[in-house]
Amino acid sequence: MTLRIIPATLRDLSYIAANLRPEDRAEIDCQLDAWSPALLALTALQGFAYVAELDGNPEAGFGAAEQRGGLWIAWSWGTHRMKRCVPGITEFFHAVLGPKVAARGAWRVEARALAANELALRWLIRLGATQRCRLPGYGRNGEDFLLYDWTRESWNHVPLPKAAGAEAAATDTDHRRQRRAGARGGTQG
Repeated sequence: MTLRIIPATLRDLSYIAANLRPEDRAEIDCQLDAWSPALLALTALQGFAYVAELDGNPEAGFGAAEQRGGLWIAWSWGTHRMKRCVPGITEFFHAVLGPKVAARGAWRVEARALAANELALRWLIRLGATQRCRLPGYGRNGEDFLLYDWTRESWNHVPLPKAAGAEAAATDTDHRRQRRAGARGGTQG
């Protein structure tokens, strides 16, 4: 089985969203009042968005988007074949996505998961996320969610030279955070 991680397209994400595994559909259904595969795909294209292909077929979408300066939200969802993509996505997350988000000046990356979604909860732990709290009644029908995050201090997956370079550019010798042109701007890619 051949796994490739490629930049996401509206077409691939729409296909995945139209064929979600039950756990992901339940998680999305209780967060959005109304959604369609195309709308979910379009929303996911904000920030960094990738697709995991198995034998040429899109099976999982994942990525991260900046919500405000320094705060990012990580996301993922897929088809019933997503489980086969998880090892490759995990490796890509550590080697590419995490360092890209850090280089954009992220201080915190959050992910929320439906408390009943055991697969997602286990994967977040494997990705190095820290469980912060339960969000009672977060879902539109009262479903509980769990909030996980990665902070600059807890990122054990970001290679030190890449993380230190982004931090050094934003800090002066007195360790006060400095604004610098381009720290949060520019095109994403």
